Amino acid sequence: MDIKFVENIKETKCDAIIINKFIGKETSNQMANKFLPQDFEGKKGEIFVLHTHREIPAEYIMVLGLGKEEELNNNIIRESVSKVIKKCNGMKLKTVSIDFTTSYNYGAPAVLGAEISNYNFDKYKTKKENSIATLYLSKVDENLVNRAKIIAGAMELTRNLANEPADYSTPSKLAEIALNIEGIETEVFNKEKIEELGMGAFLAVSKGSSQPPKFIHMKYTPQNPKKRIAIIGKGLCFDSGGLDIKPANSMLTMKDDMSGAAGILGVMQAISKLKPDVEVHGIIAACENMPGCSAYKPGDILTAMNGKTIEVDNTDAEGRLTLADALCYACKLNVEEVIDMATLTGACMVALGTAASGIMGNDEEFVNKLIETGKITGEKYWELPMWQEYRDNMDSDVADMKNTGTRYGGASAAGMFLKEFVTDNVKWAHLDIAGTAFLEKPQKEFQCKGSAGAGVRTLIKYIIEQ
Repeated sequence: MDIKFVENIKETKCDAIIINKFIGKETSNQMANKFLPQDFEGKKGEIFVLHTHREIPAEYIMVLGLGKEEELNNNIIRESVSKVIKKCNGMKLKTVSIDFTTSYNYGAPAVLGAEISNYNFDKYKTKKENSIATLYLSKVDENLVNRAKIIAGAMELTRNLANEPADYSTPSKLAEIALNIEGIETEVFNKEKIEELGMGAFLAVSKGSSQPPKFIHMKYTPQNPKKRIAIIGKGLCFDSGGLDIKPANSMLTMKDDMSGAAGILGVMQAISKLKPDVEVHGIIAACENMPGCSAYKPGDILTAMNGKTIEVDNTDAEGRLTLADALCYACKLNVEEVIDMATLTGACMVALGTAASGIMGNDEEFVNKLIETGKITGEKYWELPMWQEYRDNMDSDVADMKNTGTRYGGASAAGMFLKEFVTDNVKWAHLDIAGTAFLEKPQKEFQCKGSAGAGVRTLIKYIIEQ
């Protein structure tokens, strides 16, 4: 979507002009005030469409309800604009302007909302979906709008990669994209280097696939960093379950099991442009979990980078094995905080559905900061317990631990497993985005099916506001 800043928005020729209505107040447009039905109060997300009959340069007036003006915030604007842009796409419109009457600085959330709902993954369709080509704005903070465009671009990269089939978004492709992000120093380790580093857990998962594993380390370094942070994304480019193979219908969306990794690529792309005073390491252990002739087996004993041994109880609990070595590696980078983001457990999806991601960590203040950041960006996180009982269920007779526990409390058990690979001097948080990363049906009327770019907005905001 092309964003254009204009002097006089009311005189700008376009298919539709979007104006706002607050509860208890008239709009800024006399024609709209004259024809609005009495039952249109201006509640959040309400839309009324009025044909102008060419009396003004816009063909349509879209009246958008924003609720009570005193309660207005970025989330209301983003979601409401998303909804009206989806309506515009349904009407096959191409050019839209936004003219809100409010002292609230609405430009950035409006643009982000427009970009989110204007997204469609139709690369492989011969008949393309309609999308808004140009959005006109006036009297907004252009710097904040440009920042919103960068965040939207990060979400678009994330969503595209997770929506692509697994034969496109391979470990090698993720590595190629990482290497091409300008302003980021990137190293990609091949199988031999991964083995040399002692990443036995990660390597085991990759053994059954013809696709070679890639360990990706991206680094953004400002002149005088205020903090050093590592962000890790689970990079299972396809998860068949391995020898503990998934049922066929459970495999249909397993191209999305690298949503965490895709999100890290999106965040690092944004960081390279936003240039915060924070050193950021983006880490991805990318591979496929396949049942090939060399695949790792239940009962195998693996040795992670920190020397801890793991009995393989189930080959479909593979993401935590790749993250184990990634966490070990990140903790050696002299960082103060580590955040991992992963489509890790079906148990988290059972617990929280698609409305919220799970969050756990070893520092309550750090976890709460991320939860509060998510509230501002419109991404919900719910803290799950990390009690010793969950760890006790993973005791092994032949190794330091098994990679699964009982069938109950699976999300917390996975968190306790990951904690084994985090050093005590590093603050760590784990985001389980299993339910929020990939939507099997449209959500909130504007978020389309497929990848949702979960976690990207939260991580970017957290990093740039340090």
